[in-house]
Amino acid sequence: MKNILVTGGMGFIGSHLAEFLTKKNYNVTVFDRYNSNNNWGNLENSKYRKNIKIIMGDIRDYDSTLKSLKNIDTIFHLAALIGIPYSYVSPLAYIKTNIEGTYNILEAAKEKNISQTIITSTSETYGSAIKTPMDENHPLNAQSPYAASKIAADQIAMSYYRSFGQNIKIIRPFNTYGPRQSSRAVIPTIISQLLNKNKFIKLGNTKPSRDYTYVEDLCEAYLKLSKAKKLTGHVVNVGTNKEISIKDLSILIMKKLNIYKKIKISPERKRVKLSEVNRLLCSNKKIIKETGWVPKTNMQEGLNKTINWLRNNKNNFKENIYNI
Repeated sequence: MKNILVTGGMGFIGSHLAEFLTKKNYNVTVFDRYNSNNNWGNLENSKYRKNIKIIMGDIRDYDSTLKSLKNIDTIFHLAALIGIPYSYVSPLAYIKTNIEGTYNILEAAKEKNISQTIITSTSETYGSAIKTPMDENHPLNAQSPYAASKIAADQIAMSYYRSFGQNIKIIRPFNTYGPRQSSRAVIPTIISQLLNKNKFIKLGNTKPSRDYTYVEDLCEAYLKLSKAKKLTGHVVNVGTNKEISIKDLSILIMKKLNIYKKIKISPERKRVKLSEVNRLLCSNKKIIKETGWVPKTNMQEGLNKTINWLRNNKNNFKENIYNI
């Protein structure tokens, strides 16, 4: 593994992964959506920008996807629509990007005889926990169009492993957080609202609990998974095996900032009842056993890094009516 393509490499996780792999002396190419301003998203001001090759195209377009694979031997596929609320508005957009986009990567990888392809899944494919901690055999239950699109993408990927003998691995991260994450997600939306001048913060349902992994730890998991030959054809969870409710998370962040505001439950931020995923708690035994990966960053340290980044970039954050 020398020449790596990261699809969605200008996004939150993708940009961290592209930089992480570059620091490890891999030749990294990023494939992300074309824009007329030639803006590189989260890589625009990266100190590794000169060392990363950028290809602008569209994961939904087979031709540009195929061309992006020139001289590539490993693919980390992260390109996707990820905002759950918008999946209620336009399920078709998720079908085209998450399902057809994954098909394009798989078919192009087959055409180019790529050594291995790592597909990015999500813990949302499990739905609310039936048993905890949730291992890779936990039943799949799509509680949103987003989750349904990711289940479909995962199944198509496994079909390419079984039908065509492709080296496919599926990484299934639980919730991820860290610098550069948009206010779509709950941790930056809590921090940014505490830092603004409003007297309260708006959240949706504060009862659900999640398992949060710091983004740099997830990058390490990607790399270790890519080196684990015996995990070909496997789904692998990545998480900390620890959970915290949205309410307790809010209180923790308030204590860190020494800023205390009333939480106002905003109906437009809440999911439909049957769509709400109430609990996600990762069993990470498989990745620990097979690769030796362990999360190195505890939540206290990870939140400190995230808060520091947000303090320095708070002007980039606009109030967003959604959080997950």
